[in-house]
Amino acid sequence: MLPSSIQISGEPLSGAEVRDICRGLRDNAVRLLSLRGCRLCDRDFGRICRALAGATSLAQLNLNLGVVSSPSRIKQLAEALRTNRSIQSLFLHGSPLTDAGLALLNPALALHPALVALDLGDCMLGDEAINLICGLLPPDGAKSGDHVAAMLAVAVASSRTLEVLDLEGTGLTNQSAQTLLDMVENYPTALRSLVLAENSISPELQQQICDLLSEGEEEEEVAGGAGDTQERERGREPAAHQRGSSSWMCPSDPSSQMVLMTSGLGDSLLAETEM
Repeated sequence: MLPSSIQISGEPLSGAEVRDICRGLRDNAVRLLSLRGCRLCDRDFGRICRALAGATSLAQLNLNLGVVSSPSRIKQLAEALRTNRSIQSLFLHGSPLTDAGLALLNPALALHPALVALDLGDCMLGDEAINLICGLLPPDGAKSGDHVAAMLAVAVASSRTLEVLDLEGTGLTNQSAQTLLDMVENYPTALRSLVLAENSISPELQQQICDLLSEGEEEEEVAGGAGDTQERERGREPAAHQRGSSSWMCPSDPSSQMVLMTSGLGDSLLAETEM
C-alpha cells in the first residue's frame, strides 16, 4: 500500500475512525495526518500518539486548533516524538501549550532527526518559550535543500492542480531527486513540468523523472484523442482540453542537465494553507 494522507477538520472522531488512523500509522500507510480542530477523548489521543511513535512513513502531522489541549496530551506527544524518526513538519498552531508545555516538548523537538518545520503560532508562549525556540534553530540559520525538498514533495503529492514546479539551482542532491522520483512514480499528481537544472543531481535520476513525466503526458494525449474522436463521430466540435500539451524537452544526451520550460509557478505550495 502506498502512503496516503488523512485529513479531517473540525470533526469529533469516533472510535472506529481512531482505530483506522492507528492502523494506517502502524502499517506505514500514512504520509500526511491532519486532525485540525478535531475533538477526541484523552484515551484516543494516547492511542494515536503510541501509533505515530513507531510510524516510519509519516512526514507531516497537523494538530492545529486545540487538539493538544492539556498537559497530559503534551506529555504523550513528547513521548511519541522521542521515538518517531520520520516527522518533518509539525503543526500545533492554536494549542494552549504555554511556556511550561513547550518546556515539556522541547527535549523531544531538539533531538528529533528529521523535523524541519514547526508551527507554534497562538500557543500562549512567553519569553521562556521564545528562548527555547531560539535554541532549536540551526547555527547557520537554514536547513539544506534536501530537507526542504522532502517537505515540498508532501505538498505536491497532495495537490491536484499544480502543473509546473521550478527548482532550478536550489541546492538539491540525489537524495532530493530520489524523493521527487518516488512522488512522481507513486502519486497521481497533475505535475507535468519539473525544473531541476543547476543542482547536484545525476543525469540518470533526472532522466528517470523526465521519462515518468513524459509517460503521464502521453497518457493524457491518448485519452484526449479518444474523446475528440467520439465528439467528431457525434457531429459536434471537440471540447477544448483543460490542459495543453507540455512544452518541456528532455535532453537526448544523458550527461547534460534536464532542461524544462517554465512559465512561472501557478499554484502556491503551502503544506498548510490555513493555520
